[in-house]
Amino acid sequence: MITVDQIVQIVLVLGLTLVALYVVILGRRDADRERESAAREASALREESRSLHAEAQRREERIALRERDMAEDQRNLGTYQRTLDDRAAALSATERQLEAERADLREKHEAALAAAAGMDVAEARRLVSERLTAEAEADAAGAIRRIEKRVEAEAATRAREILVTAMQRQAVEASAQQSVTRVELPSEEMKGRLIGREGRNIRTFESVTGVSMILEDGVDSVLLSSFDVERREIAEVTLRALVADGRVQPQRIEAAHAAAIESAPARASAAGLDAAESANVTGLSPTLIETLGQLRLRTSYGQSVLAHLVECAGLAAAIAEEIGGDPETARRAAFLHDVGKAFVGVREGTHAALGAALALENGESDAVVNAIAAHHDEVSPESLEAVIVQIADALSASRPGARREDFDGYVERMSSLEAMVQEMPGVTDVIAMQAGREVRVVVAPERVADIELPELARTIARRINANPKYPGEVKVTVIRELRAEAVAG
Repeated sequence: MITVDQIVQIVLVLGLTLVALYVVILGRRDADRERESAAREASALREESRSLHAEAQRREERIALRERDMAEDQRNLGTYQRTLDDRAAALSATERQLEAERADLREKHEAALAAAAGMDVAEARRLVSERLTAEAEADAAGAIRRIEKRVEAEAATRAREILVTAMQRQAVEASAQQSVTRVELPSEEMKGRLIGREGRNIRTFESVTGVSMILEDGVDSVLLSSFDVERREIAEVTLRALVADGRVQPQRIEAAHAAAIESAPARASAAGLDAAESANVTGLSPTLIETLGQLRLRTSYGQSVLAHLVECAGLAAAIAEEIGGDPETARRAAFLHDVGKAFVGVREGTHAALGAALALENGESDAVVNAIAAHHDEVSPESLEAVIVQIADALSASRPGARREDFDGYVERMSSLEAMVQEMPGVTDVIAMQAGREVRVVVAPERVADIELPELARTIARRINANPKYPGEVKVTVIRELRAEAVAG
């Protein structure tokens, strides 16, 4: 009889046997799958290998074909090169043959020409060479002359264009320097005050200022006449101060005249600043500004020196722009080129040298200083701008109406008349008036007595009459005035 334990053991054995069988079956299945996968991979590899082998064969075939083509091309190239060499050799031989034939013909021709001309070949060759050389030189000289004429014509045309352009940019007046200044009056009644009782005020005004006062009927204005523009300017300032104040008497006239003289530097500085602004020149020192302002009353052949400088500055800048110079340097140098005229007769030297020294002292550049010194060729110009200043100076002075020589001659004649009378003993001041028809002489009262006045007047008149530069009648008035002043304190 089978026990329970035996049954259990049998069941366990059967279970283990089944498990073992299942494991075996599963292992076989995995092995089969692995074999199938390996077979597929091997097949793919064999296919890829066959494809690569076929591609390699095709490439080898192509390379072999290319090598055959290259070998064929090399054979053809060698054949073509040999053909070219043969042709070159044939051409070289032909050229040598032709050169030999040409030389032979030349020798025969030269021999024939020499025989016909009665000279040997060397001499004939020399003559032919000389003739050809002469012809070539003549042709070259003609070409050079034509080029020079064309260049000169073009340069002249261009120069005219530049100068005309520069001049058209300047809208300046012609010379209008006169010896008369007109001062407007507020009313006809002011004329009576200016004349004063028995003409006392007008006589004092003319005596103090050295300027003739001309009053016209029916016109509310006064004319101040004098050849000396500085006197006329001071007299104008004096008269305007009197008219503004309304009180006209000898003491007020003297006070206004003294104030006008004292304020002259301020007027000069103002005029210099105005001129610098008009010329568009900046950065000038106060000394240069005041010196330039002094030129407002100076003239050169009737042309205002300060107006001339402003005009030259514009001309120089315009010319520099046209020909590639430095407009600012040219403008500055042209504006300052005549600044030395303020010292003519006061310091030794020409106005160009004096102006250059003043510019150097006041920090101007070497280019500006050289342009000032060289504008009358006293020194050599060292820059293009220096030459431009010379051109601008000539343009401003030569334009129609710019200058009048008769005015400067008139001023020189009046100045020399005053200087001649000033040499007389005891004379302290001389004023030429009425265009030289009247001379007023002030003497020192401590050196000339009243009784000597008539004889001194006659002596001066005889001296003037003996000089042919002063034709016509000249009235001589000698003034001796003794004043005493005291202050009560």
